[in-house]
Amino acid sequence: MSQPMQRSIIIILDSLGLGASADASKYGDQNADTFGHIVEACAQGYADNAQRQGPLKIPNLLRWGLGAAAVGSRKAALPLATHDLLEGAYGHAVEVSSGKDTPSGHWEICGLPVPFEWGTFPQQDNCFPQPLMRDLQTLGGIEGTLANKHGSGTDILAQFGEQHIHTGLPICYTSADSVFQIAAHEEHFGLERLYALCEVAKKLVDPLNVTRVIARPFTGTCAADFKRTANRKDLTTPPTGPTLLDHIQDQQGTVVSVGKVGDIFAHKGVSYTVKGANNMALVDQLLDQMDKVKQGLLFVNLVDFDSQFGHRRDVAGYANALEEFDLRLSEIEAKLEPQDLVLLSADHGCDPTWPGSDHTREHVPVVFFGHYCGAPVKAFNLGERANFADMGQTIAQHLNLVPLAYGDACTLN
Repeated sequence: MSQPMQRSIIIILDSLGLGASADASKYGDQNADTFGHIVEACAQGYADNAQRQGPLKIPNLLRWGLGAAAVGSRKAALPLATHDLLEGAYGHAVEVSSGKDTPSGHWEICGLPVPFEWGTFPQQDNCFPQPLMRDLQTLGGIEGTLANKHGSGTDILAQFGEQHIHTGLPICYTSADSVFQIAAHEEHFGLERLYALCEVAKKLVDPLNVTRVIARPFTGTCAADFKRTANRKDLTTPPTGPTLLDHIQDQQGTVVSVGKVGDIFAHKGVSYTVKGANNMALVDQLLDQMDKVKQGLLFVNLVDFDSQFGHRRDVAGYANALEEFDLRLSEIEAKLEPQDLVLLSADHGCDPTWPGSDHTREHVPVVFFGHYCGAPVKAFNLGERANFADMGQTIAQHLNLVPLAYGDACTLN
């Protein structure tokens, strides 16, 4: 009889890039460095606020190897002292997928690079094609739309939220990513009505090869107190081939999505999803699932780093969120089983010091902690990995799965 499947945990610090990739100039991101610039801002006193002050304090993440991974990916010195007692294997990975979007980053980590360009909308006002908006109005049963432009969610709500409440017209906007977003008030417009409209929109943007339609529900009475809620829903094009998640389920393993991971994979290969309102609630959910699920994969995306702080260009908020997560890392360690392997990584960058409000094309951390194929992970430098898929291949080997189509497993012990 075959041995029971081991357990792996993937924690995506959404948008925590480690410095511009070699091709970053193609995207206008040639000097972006999400983590490095946050560290520098903290060291120089530019990231002080009511919640935090001084240099970035992340001793547990440094002990796992995040600081060493960042130093290794950088061309210039990083004002961050790494922990003397490293306990994780560390490195960084280069994305081979085209673009810098969320699905491509996650899929590539799980063994499915995206070599083609997703459809995007031009960076101009009235950026959506007229036939698309006409069909959305007709098939969606709405009288019109607001915005029709690029923008960050916060700015869009401040600009159009009150008009939306008065007119009942949904707010449609996009970014540099392959995405069509619809914001609407949960009470005045209705959550289920918003979801239904997004279903219509997804069918309409599919011929344009647009990856995602995102429902962005919000509450509040005016621009001063509008707040996006945890009822966000991503309608994503299904992966174009099998991923690590499919391989696990093929071997009767469990795949638990914590947060938006299930949406990113169009729920393909996902056993079930649990959600949380913010990073700390998602960590709570992860800890709860660690008590319940002892084999397969627990896959969590900590979205606040990206949506609340990266896109909003909030350096102090991003730094504070990293420190908050670092304090929870010991709780995760306390619940690890003797044979667990944990991966800490990101899907792209979103440098809060960089102009604009879009993602940035960067390397991502590769940090492994715990046990790998029966032995403790050794603390050493994994160097630069040629693609994100090396991470998924490593987990596939740990779980004794059929090898993924892409990637070379890291040597961890």
